[in-house]
Amino acid sequence: MHALKKLVIALALAGMSTAVLAAPAGEAQVKAAAEGAIAKIEEAVNLVSTDASNKEGIINAINDARQLQKEFRYEGTERMRQKANDKLRVSREAFESGDTKAAEEKLKEALANFVEMKAIYDANHK
Repeated sequence: MHALKKLVIALALAGMSTAVLAAPAGEAQVKAAAEGAIAKIEEAVNLVSTDASNKEGIINAINDARQLQKEFRYEGTERMRQKANDKLRVSREAFESGDTKAAEEKLKEALANFVEMKAIYDANHK
């Protein structure tokens, strides 16, 4: 019985260590979220500059970016992510109130923030 307990504990520890080694799958998810958020913000910027009358498309792109950015979690850029998300929110609100110029400026600022955050993430996760 004592040997069985040792075997179960050893197997449990082995299972935990393989879970720790499986972390790169999480890195892929974080990287995909960053790339997706950047792509959606770029889409929103392009829509604002080419077809500002497509209000629904722009708001959907901003909302999609805000959803994707939630998965872009990295301790080194967490405060930057929160500030960039605030810029996305302000941009959406400005666009909804009809201030296209302010909305576009905030979108571009958020885009620059996300590109910088992704560069920081990539530099620390090679």
